[in-house]
Amino acid sequence: MLAPFIDSIARNRHRRARRHHCVIGLLFTLVAATFLLTLLLGQSLTPPQDIFRALMGEDVPDVAFTVGQLRLPRAMLAILAGLSFGLGGVAFQIMLRNPLASPDIIGISWGASAAAVFAIVVLGLSGPIVSILAVIAGLGVALVVYALSFRNGVAGTRLILVGIGVSAMLESVIAYILSTAPAWTMQEALRWLTGSVNGAQLGQSLPLVVALAVFGGLLLSRARDLEALRLGDDTAAALGVRVGQTRVLVIIAAVGMIASATAISGPIAFVAFLAGPIAARIVGNNGSLLVPAALTGAALVLVGDYCGQFLLPSRYPVGVVTGALGAPYLIFLIVRVNRSGGSL
Repeated sequence: MLAPFIDSIARNRHRRARRHHCVIGLLFTLVAATFLLTLLLGQSLTPPQDIFRALMGEDVPDVAFTVGQLRLPRAMLAILAGLSFGLGGVAFQIMLRNPLASPDIIGISWGASAAAVFAIVVLGLSGPIVSILAVIAGLGVALVVYALSFRNGVAGTRLILVGIGVSAMLESVIAYILSTAPAWTMQEALRWLTGSVNGAQLGQSLPLVVALAVFGGLLLSRARDLEALRLGDDTAAALGVRVGQTRVLVIIAAVGMIASATAISGPIAFVAFLAGPIAARIVGNNGSLLVPAALTGAALVLVGDYCGQFLLPSRYPVGVVTGALGAPYLIFLIVRVNRSGGSL
């Protein structure tokens, strides 16, 4: 008597897994197609065969510089930053079962930004040392927010409210530093705060590759535990998940990725916030959101950067484009969560 029921469950599980893999394949195709578009088409069209020859190391006049020095590093950094923001952001949202629990909202990005602005304006630093200070500050702010919101465990709403308060304080610190900054350093700091992949170099991609390999691998290894946490802490504990340990590991991994991406490209607005909900709408209840959200983040940064360069009346950094997309969605999501207590 149970055989038909078991067969039905197996078929549904297989169907959901197949849809999940199809969605990942489609998102990967979108990212790959956009990546190729950014190499092919800028202010002029570069023939595909010339791009291939340049990537293989041939000295193709003009193409070696245009593609190898300008377009390729920019596209690579956009993909890696988008993967990091998307994966880190959705990890927070799943763990806390709240789409507002994004690093943009709870202060982590602002912590990295405040450290970078302080280093640029007050200390006169530049280059890798600014990135290192931004990563350390992002991790420090995450620890402070976690500690202030801890009381017999961490409730998602309490952590978000504490994070919003910390974000407001850090924004005030940034505003004060900028108000006292000389014009030449303020311009550099403002460019960094906007979130941009302008002037990208291939060497900048290496730290993000390492961060994705280490922290992203840690998050993906905890995918099953994260899915259990979507059902609530008690249910997850009943299923054998070590809730406290999982939370700490997820926070460390997610903050490491967000802070690393912010340190290299600046706080590209709302990518970490948007990637998870968009991926959830596409995937539905058909598997983990980690990989789809990472690919969605990469697509958002790539498409946003291309639009900011070539499809708008003036050239804008990618953070301006994603900010213009994310702000209305944030208002919509706050209204929806307020009415229905929505989650990913």
